[in-house]
Amino acid sequence: MHWRTLPFLFLSLLAPSLASTSQSFENTAIVRTIELGGSVVHVTTTYAIKATQAGAKVYTIALGSEEKQKTSWLEVKVKGQQTPLAVSDQVLDTNRNFHLVDVTLPKPLAANATLNLVLETLQTHATWAWPEQASQKDDQALKYQTDLFVLSPYYTAVQRTKVKAHTPRVISYTTPENVQDFTLEAPVSKQGATVTYGPYHNIPPSTNDEFIKRHQQPVTVHYYHEQPVLEIMKLERAAEISHWGDNLNIQDNIVLYNAGPTLKGHFSRLEHQSQAYFKRPAPHALPALTLHLPAGIRNTYYYDLIGNVSTSRLRVAPSAPKNSHANRYSVLELRPRYPVLGGWNYTFTLGWDAPLSDSAVYDRSTGKYIVEVPVMTPIPGAVINNAEVSIILPEGAIDIEFTPPFPALTNRLSTHKTYLDSTGRPKLTFEYKDLTVMHAQSIFVSYRVPLAAHLRKPFVVGVAFFSLFALAIIGRRINLTLPKEKTL
Repeated sequence: MHWRTLPFLFLSLLAPSLASTSQSFENTAIVRTIELGGSVVHVTTTYAIKATQAGAKVYTIALGSEEKQKTSWLEVKVKGQQTPLAVSDQVLDTNRNFHLVDVTLPKPLAANATLNLVLETLQTHATWAWPEQASQKDDQALKYQTDLFVLSPYYTAVQRTKVKAHTPRVISYTTPENVQDFTLEAPVSKQGATVTYGPYHNIPPSTNDEFIKRHQQPVTVHYYHEQPVLEIMKLERAAEISHWGDNLNIQDNIVLYNAGPTLKGHFSRLEHQSQAYFKRPAPHALPALTLHLPAGIRNTYYYDLIGNVSTSRLRVAPSAPKNSHANRYSVLELRPRYPVLGGWNYTFTLGWDAPLSDSAVYDRSTGKYIVEVPVMTPIPGAVINNAEVSIILPEGAIDIEFTPPFPALTNRLSTHKTYLDSTGRPKLTFEYKDLTVMHAQSIFVSYRVPLAAHLRKPFVVGVAFFSLFALAIIGRRINLTLPKEKTL
């Protein structure tokens, strides 16, 4: 067989599978709601599905290529239930303009049985500032672009898309073309802060090149946004576990970036103080942040490249009991050294100590410690572009296992050496991209520490002090004075 015939053979094998998929279900309705934001856009899509064959258990969701690239978090649930359904990505085909995700239903559906599925996604880097520059007195306007139709391998009876801004101040929106096959009404309407595309009726299976080329089109909404557009360019989190001190130290090195419109002209401190006095701050300026830190923390520190920053306020909540489900947290009102305007960076370090007993348990049956380490501290409305999370275990830890809440780009085990270490400490490192508030979950690490490893630290400290005292004793017995010359 000639190699040129392989792509056609693959397509011929793929076509029956797509055809059988499109015959398993049909969509009685699809409603997509897009909640506009800054760096993060929340999209909720509800599929009202009906099984056309008995025993149908796998429903396929389609995402456009650009939508797939912007999606950093995805979850599917049955409407009204809290347990997420199992999802799996189909093999990526670069020749397609879409990506398919299979959803396993709780149980096979009988013929003509119905079910409502809710797909929630978070999109990052989906908006951009327009105009690209703004003075301190100007408003901040953003643009968001998406595809008009929600693609599906199934027939759809009715479909609509609602784009919601925070305020009714929507500057403009796209009017779609070539949709007369699906509606006789106005293809788009606006009411308050919501722009609605549709309803569109009798949409055939759309995961094919013919439909995409003929009907699919981008739509853009231009709107005012009254909050800073924040990105964490880089987050380096180091969590160090100490059993002797019953302590978990967490330190974050953060590079914060304001992705809003860049500042036009020079910064005016007088204008900034005037806006603060009249409580009309520039929407693209970040004067302060409010962070939720763990309960029971101590020795909190916050400094930037210049030094300690004292313009912050911390309210510490007491540690919650082990079996308590109380959601306690400490509140840190963090005020940067200067207001962070569009296009500006701010690099700072934030760290604290916490009782290890708040995060660790000991399993007597296996002789293992299990420690919970949070991946990140969420910053409201911000996306973390690149994150590196390091967990430094006690020296001598063995049988190391870990359970991350979601897959990392890379993970590795290395050795970390610091003062009074002999062989070094095991260090786990996880790398992530495009983290949002939904990724603020925990990594669970289990390990054993033999008795000899527990005693290694006091032994090394004792040897170090003994050596120091021995050197001092020897030093006192050595006469370093020069003898005087005898005179005749």
